[in-house]
Amino acid sequence: MQTRKKYIFLTFLASWLLLFFFGGDQLRHFAFFSGRKAETRRNWPRWTDRSLLKSFADPEELQSDGHPSLPSPRERRAAWLSVYKNSRCRMETCFDFSRCKKHGFKVFTYPREKDQPLSESYGKILASLERSRYYTPNPEEACLFILSIDTLDRDHLSAQYVRNVDEKIRGFPLWNGGRNHLIFNLYSGTWPNYTEDLGFDIGQAILAKASFYAESFRPGFDVSIPLFSKDHPQRGGERGWLYRDSVPPKKKYLLVFKGKRYLTGIGSGTRNALHHIHNGKDIISLTTCKHGKDWEKHKDTRCDKDNVDYEKFDYQELLHNSTFCVVPRGRRLGSFRFLEALQAACVPVLLSDGWELPFAEAIDWGKAAVVGSERLLLQIPSAVRCIHPERVLAFQQQTQFLWDAYFSSVDKIVHTTLEIIKDRLLPHRSRSRFLWNTLPGGLLALPDFSTHPGDFPFYYLQRGSSPSEKFTAFIRAVSLAGSLSPSILGLIQAVSGSQYCAQILVLWSCEKPPPPRGKWPQTTVPLTIIQGRRKLSNRFFPFPAIQTDAVLSLDEHVSLSTSEVDFAFTVWRSFPERIVGFPTRSHFWDAEQRRWGYTSKWTNELSIVLTAAAFYHRYYHSLFTQYLPAGLWELAGGLAACEDILMNVLVAAVTKLPPVKVTQRKPDKETVPQQVGCEDGDTGTPPPGARSPSSPRSPPAKVKGTAGTAGGRRFSQQQDCLNQLADWFGYMPLVSSQLRLDPVLFKDQVSVLRKKYPRLEKP
Repeated sequence: MQTRKKYIFLTFLASWLLLFFFGGDQLRHFAFFSGRKAETRRNWPRWTDRSLLKSFADPEELQSDGHPSLPSPRERRAAWLSVYKNSRCRMETCFDFSRCKKHGFKVFTYPREKDQPLSESYGKILASLERSRYYTPNPEEACLFILSIDTLDRDHLSAQYVRNVDEKIRGFPLWNGGRNHLIFNLYSGTWPNYTEDLGFDIGQAILAKASFYAESFRPGFDVSIPLFSKDHPQRGGERGWLYRDSVPPKKKYLLVFKGKRYLTGIGSGTRNALHHIHNGKDIISLTTCKHGKDWEKHKDTRCDKDNVDYEKFDYQELLHNSTFCVVPRGRRLGSFRFLEALQAACVPVLLSDGWELPFAEAIDWGKAAVVGSERLLLQIPSAVRCIHPERVLAFQQQTQFLWDAYFSSVDKIVHTTLEIIKDRLLPHRSRSRFLWNTLPGGLLALPDFSTHPGDFPFYYLQRGSSPSEKFTAFIRAVSLAGSLSPSILGLIQAVSGSQYCAQILVLWSCEKPPPPRGKWPQTTVPLTIIQGRRKLSNRFFPFPAIQTDAVLSLDEHVSLSTSEVDFAFTVWRSFPERIVGFPTRSHFWDAEQRRWGYTSKWTNELSIVLTAAAFYHRYYHSLFTQYLPAGLWELAGGLAACEDILMNVLVAAVTKLPPVKVTQRKPDKETVPQQVGCEDGDTGTPPPGARSPSSPRSPPAKVKGTAGTAGGRRFSQQQDCLNQLADWFGYMPLVSSQLRLDPVLFKDQVSVLRKKYPRLEKP
């Protein structure tokens, strides 16, 4: 009995011990044990219990999200709302569309006040706007307004910070609460939090801003732009670094980073962790503590070693020789490293959580960058190693396209911003993402021409289609009224005999009326006379009568046979994005004069095909008229043969390809055209650039007499035109070629019956 009681007691005691050991924490919360009302049950463990984590971290620090100096989303939102009262703005609610209906999309920049501070970068932005085809000096015509006050740097510690902006803009009669205004900004906020605060109320203005937080970005209204330095070129810009010999895409290093790391403050968390991925072999991640005046006060144990390792590698060499480049956030979300990586064809690996990427409304960044997470830094090396080489090469090629199309100059950044806003005005006529993300890019695919890729000359190969099988002959005539020259009569007969000719349009560019219809030759295709203006560049107006994809541009003094026309058109259908034709010229760099030269001499290279006898796509008429600003039209109309050069420069700038020369029955000869019976000498002269393939050739410098003087003057104007165009584009777009295309069996010792174009070989 005693033994039995003993076992019962021991069992009871063990049960209580087990109960208190495993469930004591829960029992303490019952009213029976605590002597107070039972509390709501909670999960264990609670990570803010001081008894559990006292020695590891402060509970208040654990409850905060991220770095202690990093403002929470709620704090950032509150800072945003304190400055931007119209945070819900959309184009439908904060933009007056009626201002754009009468004169279209026109942009007005406020006149600059005397002694008004202006940074170099903002001066470039204003210059780009004033060079744009949308610029108007008349505010009554404007659809969009740009302040002359420099709003790029809104860090009040900066020397370029403009004070009292609120007071200044309220005094502008056109301000209207910011409606239909566009404000540019690169830097917002200041130490230590770098919030979105601009220091003034933007009202209902559109904000084009770098380092945009996605939660502050107003979709379909604001525009995110890249951060660029004051040294970023105004126009043109340097080429990307990817060349044909860069294949295979893998380079010496897989992943690199070289930059400053912040010892304290916002952005320090991400950059301080970058050393974890460094392996010294194919992953190079170098940081230096030398940042700011008091960096030594905050230096840690790694600083000395990091500073030494940092100097062992050259930044440019790393960019050239790496496949991927880490692009972490700086103090703000964006950094200069982003554009540097794009240019270098080093695929950006973005570590900037919450960043609204530049022009993301139009650009598909998933094809050109790897978007990582700051919290998952250690997964980046394994993630990029898994990307297939073919995909890497596609990434690299897309970085080069995006760099050249939208980011290589301030002009392109500003014009891309304007085009995105313009697309919002007429959504049904806006560019598709396909056009924005495929060569030649959204800036060069005008929605006023078409929004369907099949209507442009660039996408036939991608779509597996071909241009139309007919062409429109477009002849510019300046003959005497009442009679037609034998040359134009023969030209019409030769062109109309082509099996591919759909119609003939004659642009009558003389003030005197054209001959009556009975004087014109009978043709098997429609012949239409268009009364034109005396401006030479009028030949490139997008006439509605041109319905075929191909245009055969001709001057009336050109001599061509039907076989030449047929063969040239066949060649053009294989190169629909290029100019394909007969008379050619070339350009060269004159080292002594330090300027571009223009020559008509027979050489082994060509870069210009004169539109006196050439095929091209009708889209280039729209691009010439609508893309180029009025200043270039005036230049083309004022200098001899400049419209020929301008069209070639434009096509080369779009395609990055040279023109194509085809076989001629007779070699191209250059003569000095004589004035015919129109008033105002230049209108009676055949348009400069019209060269008769059958006339004797004489270099301008060696032509004697009156004709030689005129030829020399025209030659000088052609060189002036070429150099002014290179200055406007910011580089020389023309591409040289050593290629001429002949028919198969051309001049081969075989029977003439076996040759498709036997007439090409007859003198």
